[in-house]
Amino acid sequence: MARVKSGKTNRARHKKVLKRAKGRYSANSRAYTHAVEMDDRAMVYAYKHRKMRKRQFRALWNQRINAAARLCGTTYSRLMGGLIKAGVEIDRKNLSELAIHDMKSFQALCQHAMK
Repeated sequence: MARVKSGKTNRARHKKVLKRAKGRYSANSRAYTHAVEMDDRAMVYAYKHRKMRKRQFRALWNQRINAAARLCGTTYSRLMGGLIKAGVEIDRKNLSELAIHDMKSFQALCQHAMK
């Protein structure tokens, strides 16, 4: 019975990690053991920040809607409450786009929500 050697597999795994480690400082881009640690940390941050990006965009949309709503003489919370009561189903992303690019439509929505 022959023993199983893992040369090809290890080489492929090392190459994959070192490819992702390009551009890092010093041994973190050259030494496999350092590169693995940095890569693991980078993957954790990447996962966490993919989730945070969604939160940050929603907060940005809310700020934009609030600023535009105040130009129309209301606040964000009153506007959103009025839209829900009026049965208008528009998400915050599109509402903020309306506020930026088409203020007349946004003002019409504000008037509809105020009634």
